[in-house]
Amino acid sequence: MENMMTQADSTELRLAQRLRQLRMEQGWSLDQLATQSQVSRATLSRLENAEVSPTTSVLGRLCAVYGMPMSRLLRMVEDEFAPLLRRAEQPVWSDPQTGFRRRSVSPPSQALAGEALECELDAGAHIAYAASPRPGLEHHLLLQEGKLTVAVDGQAHALLAGDCLRYQLSGPSAFDTPPDSGARYFLFIV
Repeated sequence: MENMMTQADSTELRLAQRLRQLRMEQGWSLDQLATQSQVSRATLSRLENAEVSPTTSVLGRLCAVYGMPMSRLLRMVEDEFAPLLRRAEQPVWSDPQTGFRRRSVSPPSQALAGEALECELDAGAHIAYAASPRPGLEHHLLLQEGKLTVAVDGQAHALLAGDCLRYQLSGPSAFDTPPDSGARYFLFIV
């Protein structure tokens, strides 16, 4: 258990450093990034100093500003590319505030275009993203268990187990589970 805490702490520290590096590469002050992302300056400072862990919503806003999918940002702080990734080695990231967990089944890499995620949302969860990190990003969502409503560019799609939603994301999106059911799904991004 202690080793897992050290690994998690190390990942959080690398994420904080990467967020700072992305901002610096753009030549932005914290105030400029706060304005563009609609995340408070204080929160950005605390994130970059690894004083707090980012929520899904905050990471989504930052990724939209930087023009990259969240999984790509998280991949930047994970270990190097390996062709075989056993389940026990697949990185898991969670946001306890929203009840969201994502396992990077096939993480992105510079050599591969696509990625596969296994995601879980608790019952009664709501996650909204203001914008696509990269307009036209292709998604294939396969619901394995539960119920999930996905809103893409203003159109809601109610999914049941076995349903597949295919879309190119250009604008806002939202993921909602009903109060009586969570959801487990695979998300393939190209």
